[in-house]
Amino acid sequence: MAEAKTRILVVEDDTAILGGLVDLLVFHGYEVEGVEDGEIGLERALEGCFELVLLDVMLPGMDGFSVCEALRKRRPSQAVLMLTAKGSEEDVVRGLKTGADDYVTKPFSIGELLARVEALLRRTGKPGGQERLALGGVVFDSAALTASEGANCVDLTRREMDIILHLHAKAPAIVSRQELLAQVWGYGDADIETRTVDSHVVKLRRKLEQLDSAMQFIVTVRGEGYRLAPELLSEG
Repeated sequence: MAEAKTRILVVEDDTAILGGLVDLLVFHGYEVEGVEDGEIGLERALEGCFELVLLDVMLPGMDGFSVCEALRKRRPSQAVLMLTAKGSEEDVVRGLKTGADDYVTKPFSIGELLARVEALLRRTGKPGGQERLALGGVVFDSAALTASEGANCVDLTRREMDIILHLHAKAPAIVSRQELLAQVWGYGDADIETRTVDSHVVKLRRKLEQLDSAMQFIVTVRGEGYRLAPELLSEG
């Protein structure tokens, strides 16, 4: 059971769904605020101090993608869980690209929603690990959530940084998707159906390519998972 002071902002324009989500989360011990408009939701997310923002895609005033993107620019470490339409893979991909940490498709079960919420909150409460890590000439700063090579710098999300740190901690071993779900996402049930690991790795690779297009930082081992490129480990 979560502590009562854990604050969640729910941005959902369907009054019935919004009321149900607020009641559900309050029942499980969270302090919850609900709004029905995208622009107002962004304002509240920036003004308040919420551990998690639960964000619908279709919103009046400002859609969920725009809200997520604007929020991520101002608060890179903000945990965001998006609510997407069932079977809409485009929404899932676009949501992750704009900075969402994870997603839940409608209609969702209470158990799945609570598992995703609890996992994101556990992740937010964990320390980021070692503060600076140099790999292949790129410096990963866990405190600032950046990856840089010389004067070039890209912003990373907390989740993206944790993926790099966990792969480094386990190197040279292969890390399965299930282990990443358990250790980085914090899922108690690592068998939850999700493609979010692969989506995050793809996005992380694209960011790192901006710094060094010739270096493959994360290697996919078909049928097993991911590991850091062996050449990165020879630097000590």
